[in-house]
Amino acid sequence: MGTETTENREVIQPFSINVPEEALADLRRRLAQARLPDRETVDDFSQGVPLKTIEQVLHYWNTSYDWRKVEARLNAVPNFITEIDGLDIHFLHARSKHENALPLIVTHGWPGSVVEQLKIIGPLTDPTAHGGSPVDAFHVVIPSMPGYGFSGKPTATGWGPERIASTWITLMRRLGYEHFVAQGGDWGALVTDQIGVQAPKELLGIHTNMPGAIPEDINLASLSGAPAPSLLSAEERSSYDQLVFFYKNVYYAFWMATRPQTMAGFADSPIGLATFLLDHDARSLELIARSFDGQAEGLSPTDILDNVTLFWLTNTAVSAGRLYWENKLPFFTPKGVKVPVAVSVFPDELYQTPRTWAEKAYPNLVHYNKVEKGGHFAAWEQPEILAKELRDGFRSLRK
Repeated sequence: MGTETTENREVIQPFSINVPEEALADLRRRLAQARLPDRETVDDFSQGVPLKTIEQVLHYWNTSYDWRKVEARLNAVPNFITEIDGLDIHFLHARSKHENALPLIVTHGWPGSVVEQLKIIGPLTDPTAHGGSPVDAFHVVIPSMPGYGFSGKPTATGWGPERIASTWITLMRRLGYEHFVAQGGDWGALVTDQIGVQAPKELLGIHTNMPGAIPEDINLASLSGAPAPSLLSAEERSSYDQLVFFYKNVYYAFWMATRPQTMAGFADSPIGLATFLLDHDARSLELIARSFDGQAEGLSPTDILDNVTLFWLTNTAVSAGRLYWENKLPFFTPKGVKVPVAVSVFPDELYQTPRTWAEKAYPNLVHYNKVEKGGHFAAWEQPEILAKELRDGFRSLRK
């Protein structure tokens, strides 16, 4: 799958991706022999990914998709492997040509990978080519989480968000950065919050597009589906209703949090894997379905299959899912972050974070903004918007 160029695994080693042709031939064979289910008995998404979308995914994967294109895009960015805490960590490291660029570590989520962040590398490292100023430049580090992509798969328990955060701090120190900032969404938001909690001396601040900001009592009430508390503002009430809806449709997470090893079928069926990965949340699924219907907005069919194919070729469906089993933290409640925090609220995120909640969760809130479009996979869907948010959010923290 990839090539490391030295023997000492504790140093930072260049890495290149070269999937064997026989692995791609095996994928094509499995797709050609795929057996699909019967059609859903409803005319909406309430039973999951519609058969029409599954058929469209299968057809595009079979006839139009080319893995080698994204492989080339990945290899166009410097790739590296280093061993930290006994595990191989794969990461992209794109340094800016601009002087005094700010080091930034970006963490993906599930069902994601470093593929999600490829679109933000250019706007962040070369802002002058994307409407920004040289003083807004970043050096960008994008690691694959343990069990994801080309990073190692843990063979023992204990790899939750806290340990990943500690590993990322070690990585940034190993790269020689004397100060840095961190960003994340989905699992990346939890990892980034934990970097903020651990607050190494090198950390200047964090940015999140999925804030851990819901008051604990509000979170518990929404999880139970109880009526909204009476003292909520109209904005908070809307966020509460979004949470209630999400918690009613998050059974993929409950499955991975309790029985990840039972997902063995996803190691054997690429279309089964794709269907599962597509069904993260209602708005993202609707966006993906529209993309396969030919509506260009945010994500393309190729975008989707770049990520799914990476999961398939690295056989990481189960190892990635174990992060849910490992995690002991609530997703959305405050974690006790005291460092400077920037928050960006995307309109199609799982819930809209009111400023009132963000200010209580992050007492050192240096930036809060509601953007005009985008959803849960902000870097993937709206890279220019997220890049601008990172420039604005971290501007006051630059040294």
